Amino acid sequence: MADEPAVEATGLEKSYGRVRVLAGVDLEVARGSVFSLLGPNGAGKTTIVRILSTLVRPDAGRVRVAGFDAVRERREVRRRVSLTGQYAALDGQQTGEENLRMMGRLCGLPRRRARERAGELLERFGLEGAARRRAGTYSGGMRRRLDIAAGLVGRPEVVFLDEPTTGLDPRSRQTMWELVTELAGAGTTVFLTTQYLEEADRLADRIALLDAGRVVAEGTAADLKRRVADRRLDLTLAGAGAYGRVAGLLGERVVHREPDRLVLGVPTDGSAAHVRALLDEADPHRDAVTRFAVREATLDDVFLALTGRAATRTGEKESARV
Repeated sequence: MADEPAVEATGLEKSYGRVRVLAGVDLEVARGSVFSLLGPNGAGKTTIVRILSTLVRPDAGRVRVAGFDAVRERREVRRRVSLTGQYAALDGQQTGEENLRMMGRLCGLPRRRARERAGELLERFGLEGAARRRAGTYSGGMRRRLDIAAGLVGRPEVVFLDEPTTGLDPRSRQTMWELVTELAGAGTTVFLTTQYLEEADRLADRIALLDAGRVVAEGTAADLKRRVADRRLDLTLAGAGAYGRVAGLLGERVVHREPDRLVLGVPTDGSAAHVRALLDEADPHRDAVTRFAVREATLDDVFLALTGRAATRTGEKESARV
């Protein structure tokens, strides 16, 4: 059992009417790891989370979570997982402590143990000072922390976090990142979907890139970046005409485009010889490029190279049907 993946999905398919959302998805998540699912809007990320957390049945495929079949053994799976989305599912009229004690009772804990567990989690998440304040008065970051704490009352083996830091300020996002790292360090498996590439880059042991209902790439952040290039040469062009001309010369090798800033990026090994050759090719008359910089490849480059578009920064709009 200890060697079995925390999450294993094979051949997942799902359609809503004539719209095919998942077209044969395979995933495997090791126990005690942080796994991140990235993809453009409508790629199928939220649908996968709903299937893995037993809220939606797949049309086809096999799903096992925490060692149990997510379709035939839904009750067993639900006892071992928690799900937190981008909107906190709390009772704003109750205090933070009351929310956690209520969740403990719903999980079957005796009254005394529910109170003790609430105290443990309030301290762990830095909320003991606000324990007796109504949750409706909490800041966005505090509500998100309380929401995750509520999901941990029953000590789940797998925690699904569906875009948990959307809308948070930088400090609250940093706090959430520290909490995710702590969860994984304690042996909890974290399945994370996010619209922030930096988040996946920093937190995930492995990343899967989903596009049009299919996994188009999977690996560590370093693995994915190497599929594009270890480094990228960014060229700042003199004007719109120069931008179009250089884009035409470099063609499909362009992995990064910022037309508003007149910047194009192409893969490079970072050596002086290769950078010089690219500059000579892109700007043979030496009147198009005003500046250049060599930088590390990013997950944004991977997005563009593998999906044909840059990563999105808005929430995904998939069908909400259950």
